[in-house]
Amino acid sequence: MGSVSIESMKQFLSRSISSLNLNKLRGLLAEIDFRNYLSSLGFADRVSLGGWIVRSEGAGTFGHDTAVFFPEIIQPGVDYPADRQFPIPDIGLHTICATFHQIGIKSYYCASKIIMEDNTDSIDWSAIQLGLPTQQNYQDFPTCLTEFNSRQRNYNFLRYDTDVSPIPQNSIPETFSKEHLRVAFQNKFLSEISDLDGIIWGRQFTYPIEIKEKTSASDSRLGDFFGLDVGPFVKLAFYAARRGNLHSIFIVREIDNIEERNLVEWRYITFEILAQFASWNPQAGGRSMQGTASTVVKIPKSEFRILNRENLSAL
Repeated sequence: MGSVSIESMKQFLSRSISSLNLNKLRGLLAEIDFRNYLSSLGFADRVSLGGWIVRSEGAGTFGHDTAVFFPEIIQPGVDYPADRQFPIPDIGLHTICATFHQIGIKSYYCASKIIMEDNTDSIDWSAIQLGLPTQQNYQDFPTCLTEFNSRQRNYNFLRYDTDVSPIPQNSIPETFSKEHLRVAFQNKFLSEISDLDGIIWGRQFTYPIEIKEKTSASDSRLGDFFGLDVGPFVKLAFYAARRGNLHSIFIVREIDNIEERNLVEWRYITFEILAQFASWNPQAGGRSMQGTASTVVKIPKSEFRILNRENLSAL
């Protein structure tokens, strides 16, 4: 047998996640709620699961190579033997990754095998490159990403002791699969790495998405607005700079207040509109998802659209 238990997944997450502040937890919950909402609208097959986007590091090479990878979700108690036949990725993900390939971003779907029963250290990943015009085969991950600089010194990515009990039970497998894949990559290569909340496959364009849970604030110059940390703003700007059929969307799960956190409405704004109307004068924000002080870009709420079936169909 080659399976892993939910308890072992939690133990791994407690060692890999540096801190689980409220912002990070709320981000996880917003992603889950967002996918449930899209499913209720009949758009479950038009959005990918989350993954990672990585860029090369090194003097003179920083940002010159970029890759995206998505994990197969490891389910607790399911056998992933060493001789298993790896899954065929969904056709929608192929289509999404073709857009990335056209603008020079390599995209991979990663599947796992578990060598030792209930041992997360024995999980090996293999990857198949998507978006190419010819059929590809699975290769060992992450060694197949040869354009990145190898890490010369070992670094302990599993050194924490974080309480992960607030993470909902039904999101543990996805969170674990993403985290295990990240650690496997960063153990081997130097990189700048960022979470990819998901990708929407629209009628004309491919939209990487950034999902946040927000209350609106008010400003005498802007009126009601939503804030976006500078880090995610720069990431959305990166997608816009690559262009082609790649666009990006900032999605807000608007809540009524920070205590009860009841849903008011799902809203969205494309980066093209966001960049036009974002205030040029950022302000200090609260705690970021990394637990550090943040700087916030302010975007007028009036420029956001309601994320409903009609507007989704038009994307």
